[in-house]
Parts: sequence; structure tokens; C-alpha cells
Amino acid sequence: MTAPLLSLLLLFTLPFGTLLIWTAGGSATPDRARWIALGAALVDLALTLAVVAGFDPGKDGFQFVERTAWIPSLNLHYHVGVDGLSVLFLPLTVVLFLGVILSSWNSVRLMPRLYYTLVLLLEHLILGVFCALDTILFFLFWEMTLLPIYFLIGFWGVGPRRRYAAVKYTLFMLAGGVPLLLAFVLLAFHQDPTAGTDLVFDYPTLLAAPLAGSGQTLLFFLLLLGFAVKVPVFPLHTWLPTLAMEGTPSVAALMTGLKLGAYGLLRFLIPLAPTAAQEYHWLLAGLGVAGLLYGALLALVQTNLRRMLAYASLSHVGLVVLGLSSGDLPGLQGALFQLLNFTVVAGGLFLLTGFLHHRTGSTDLIDLGGAATTMPLLAASFLLLGLASLGLPGTSGFPAEFLILVSVLEHHTGAGLAALTAMGGGAAYCLGMFRRAFLGPVRSRVIQAAEDLRPREMLVALVLGALVLLPGFFPGLILDLTRQSAESWVRTLTVICP
Repeated sequence: MTAPLLSLLLLFTLPFGTLLIWTAGGSATPDRARWIALGAALVDLALTLAVVAGFDPGKDGFQFVERTAWIPSLNLHYHVGVDGLSVLFLPLTVVLFLGVILSSWNSVRLMPRLYYTLVLLLEHLILGVFCALDTILFFLFWEMTLLPIYFLIGFWGVGPRRRYAAVKYTLFMLAGGVPLLLAFVLLAFHQDPTAGTDLVFDYPTLLAAPLAGSGQTLLFFLLLLGFAVKVPVFPLHTWLPTLAMEGTPSVAALMTGLKLGAYGLLRFLIPLAPTAAQEYHWLLAGLGVAGLLYGALLALVQTNLRRMLAYASLSHVGLVVLGLSSGDLPGLQGALFQLLNFTVVAGGLFLLTGFLHHRTGSTDLIDLGGAATTMPLLAASFLLLGLASLGLPGTSGFPAEFLILVSVLEHHTGAGLAALTAMGGGAAYCLGMFRRAFLGPVRSRVIQAAEDLRPREMLVALVLGALVLLPGFFPGLILDLTRQSAESWVRTLTVICP
């Protein structure tokens, strides 16, 4: 019998860790809370690595499946499992949260026990999003992420309008949740009369019997609207730069690194509405191109590192949407590779920016300049992740972007040329921002007195660097693990939409 690793991950370590945070001593100092949070996250990492080690990439379908009746009268189940499209998100998510905990080590003084409790809660809810195989269970995990994010932004944000940013983000996500829930209810009531049940929320069952005709078109647009807010796609992106400026850099790292909306497109939108996805592939391609170009242009004119990274994230996720619009194997594997890449690169860049902000109190270019003189390790780490975001050969960004471009140029040549243009703009804004922030003479006494990365921060930078270089030189580590599930994904579209 297989150990219930996913249930241990989702249901055991969270209450155990939070209970220790609130009961291990009555002191409100951050020392105990942060060590307990770090220990709980390390246990989570061990469990996710055990899942990856036990995962058989040669098998089709979901593995580590657990299914228990939840609300029998509505045919709802606690149903979890992973396949090649989701399994790698588990350890990378925990790695990013470990980076968040370590980056907050000395900066969180306000209510530390509540802060680390919310961080652990958010981690487990996001892991639940990647594991859920019941649509309502997925929706529950999806919507509950709003609670910790709201308080993490509102209480620990660094900007004067942090509460406004928290409310704006929450309202945007609640608005996106309405069409998402409607889509799942529509799916539940669509039912083969011979199946013998009234409601179907089971994802594998729904995957095998997609809606037909106008019902699928309605489902496509409901799911697209629900996920587009979280991706985000242009013009539903305005919460992202606000959050990047007002929230803590660690929360911004989670929002830019973990593209749950793009994962929703990959997991639910295209497989559950395959005919409509093929019919409206031009719409997905158009949204991808709009995000690519708009994000790149806005990033070029920014004078703040955090805002630049927010618009760069918008541009890069547009490339993922563009890759998914092709509906073929290179496009899917490239998009999936890039989503995994975001966790390390986009999230890591915000963590490093947080290190810089903690030392200088600002990420405005007018207050920086010459930072590489006093902080060479921080500058080198930022440059490495920045080059990975540009798709430099030898980094994890190259195989991801190459696969997407090969696919897009075959299916949407004009969009592919637009993507190449945006990638050129990406080099301009990334290298230009690095030059102005880190190179040149030191202009500020704060920069002159700043210290370089501490051992704890250096550990974060080294892990991120290794995760960028290893898949860059050996992309087969990811492509081989995801290939079987990716082929099944593409085969389903081919069979339904020959």
C-alpha cells in the first residue's frame, strides 16, 4: 500500500507546524516562530521530494491518488493526485516558500507568530491547488488563498497604500472566482444520463466526457475569465504592479513566481474545453501577444526595480499563454517548463530585490547605483537570474523559450515574430535596469555602507542559481519527467479535435 504522502503534505504538517508556533513558549519574539516555520517547510520539502522520487514518469494518468467521500449527498470527494504536469510544482513551491521564510528572517517584527502561520497556511493551500482532482476541492483551495494573502499584504506590506493593495487584489480575485465557480457548476450538471449520478465534480471523469456544442463555448469563456484575472492577462493585470510596490517583496515573489492562473489554463481550460480551445486559439494567442508586448514596453520605462519586475512578469507569462495556444507537444512542454522556471527565476528575482530593499530602504533607481561595488554577491546573483529570465543558453530559460518559439512560429507566425521582438525588449529592460542599479559609481552613503549577502541569504541565492543552471544544461531532467503526461494531454486534444 502506497503511503498517503499527499495527505501528509496537505493535512498533517500544517496543523502540526502552526500548533508548535503558538504553543512552543509564550514569547512573541520571532526567533521560535521562524525556526518552527523553517522546520515545517523542510518536512514539507522532504515529503514533496519523496513524491517526486516515487513518481513513475512512464505511467500515464494520475499517481499517489487518494479518494474519500467528502459530501456524499453532492457527490463531492476529497480527491487528490499528481501527474507529470503537476508533480514538479510541489517541491519548487516549497523551495520558494523556504526562500520566503529565510528572506523574512530579520525583517518581520510585527506579530511574527501570525506572519509565519499565514505563510505556512498559504503554502499548503497552494500545494492543494496543484494536487486537487475534485473541482470544488480545487476551488476551495483556490479561494482560500485570498485570506492569508490579504493579511500578508495589509499587515506586513512596505508601501503606504498596502491596505489598498490588499483590498484591490482580493476584489479582483473574488470577481474572477465567480465565473470559475459557475463553470464548475455547469460541468457538474452536464452528465451522461447512463452514468447514474446527478452531479459530477470528479476531474478525471469530466476530462473523459467534455461538453459539446455551445455548452463548451460557454465553459471556455467562463474558465478563461476566471483564470485570466490570476494569470494575469492584459488588461486584467493592474493589481500586480500595485501589489509589487505596496506588498512585501516576499509576497510579490509568491505572486510572480507561482502562476496559478496559467496552471489553471493548462490543467482545466484547454483539456475540459478542447474544441472551443482549438476554435478560439487565436484569442489565446492574441492575449499572449498583448501581454508580451505591453509588459515589455512598460518594463522599459520603469524607474523602480520592483515595478519593472512586475511588468516583466506580465510579459513572460504572455509567452506561456502563447505557447499553450498552439496545442502541440513542444508548446505545452515549453509552457510547462517556463511555469516551473517562473518559480525559481521570477520568484528569486523578487527575493533578491527584497534583500536589496532591506539594506537600502528603497528600490528606486535614483537611490541606487554602484551597488555591485559593495554587494558583489547580490549583484552576481541578480544578474544570473536576470539572464535566465532572458533565456540565455545554459540557463533554464533557454529550453523553455526555445520550445515555445518553435511551436508558435509553426502555428502563429506573426505572434512568434512579436514574441521575438518582445524578447529583444526584455534584454533591453533587464540589462538596462541592472546597469543603472548595480554598476557605475556609488552615489549613496547607504549603498556605500551596505553589506553583502549574509550566509543565510547566500544559501538562498546558491539554491536558486543551481536550480537555474541544472535544467539549463540538462533539460531532459524536466522534459523526460513531463513527457508522458504532456503526450496524453496533446493526444486528448487530437482525438477530440482531429
